[in-house]
Amino acid sequence: MLTKIAIIGLGGVGGYYGGLLSRFSENNPGLLEVTFIVRGSHLEKINEQGLKVITETGTFTTHPYRATAIAEEAGVMDYVILATKSYDLDAVAEQIRPMVGKSTILLPLLNGIDNVSRLRNLYPENEVWYGCAYIIARLNEPGVVESSGNVHYLHFGHEKGTSPELQTIEELFVKAGIEASLKENALRAIWRKFFYISTTAALTTHLNTTFSELVWNGEYSPLYRNLMQELYAVSVAEEVGLSEHIIDDMMRYGGSLPEGTTSSMNSDYLAGRRIELETLVGVVVRLAKKHRIAVPLYSMIYEKLKSTLSD
Repeated sequence: MLTKIAIIGLGGVGGYYGGLLSRFSENNPGLLEVTFIVRGSHLEKINEQGLKVITETGTFTTHPYRATAIAEEAGVMDYVILATKSYDLDAVAEQIRPMVGKSTILLPLLNGIDNVSRLRNLYPENEVWYGCAYIIARLNEPGVVESSGNVHYLHFGHEKGTSPELQTIEELFVKAGIEASLKENALRAIWRKFFYISTTAALTTHLNTTFSELVWNGEYSPLYRNLMQELYAVSVAEEVGLSEHIIDDMMRYGGSLPEGTTSSMNSDYLAGRRIELETLVGVVVRLAKKHRIAVPLYSMIYEKLKSTLSD
């Protein structure tokens, strides 16, 4: 049976996973059709030369079944994978309506913990899965995506635990070379990733520092722990089931990262680009307010960054 998948957003995440799916489609005709929704010079390069994917084990070029900027040209999909920036989600969700039929399943691979609820509000009749990616990848130039660091995990799932569709996609992902895992508690998996990226993005941007400094700097380390304690309190109120050892786990992980590396939010902030402030920091402040939990450090960082962005 032919499966139609669209990848929305061909940056590092969408480009890497979309590239693997497209290559699998080319090698297995009649099984899978992969459509890239992409714009500008990136679209031009892909249509002219294909998408070049540089990995730790080799480089390949793939030509998707279709690459277009116009959703109407793609037609209705079985699955739509969204890999845009979280601040673009609402606009992108509206743009892809021509691709979403009654049985289309949506899988967001965006930073944040509220993407599923946002999509379910926009598409109440469609099934929306939880998803997150652990990957270091970037768009080097139009038509060229590179992954590094040997980290490529993709976790996904739904409240119902399993279904023929979930099992089919897991099998398809794995056959395509994606390190995918269907999670029984997918929401907890999303929150575990969010726990790290939210706290480090907030504090590295606020202090203009690196991941390792958050752990080894005697001045920054207490702040990092305090910020994680605030987020853990919010996670308990949300009943997501994170381990009480997660703070120590994150300290160990952060301390193992290479010196000099910082969050993409800090890099974007320094470069004057738009940042995911609302979906990585503001959402915690709003959830804390809902549960009447004090998060003074999160609130201070959020207000300070928001004020600098509005100047």
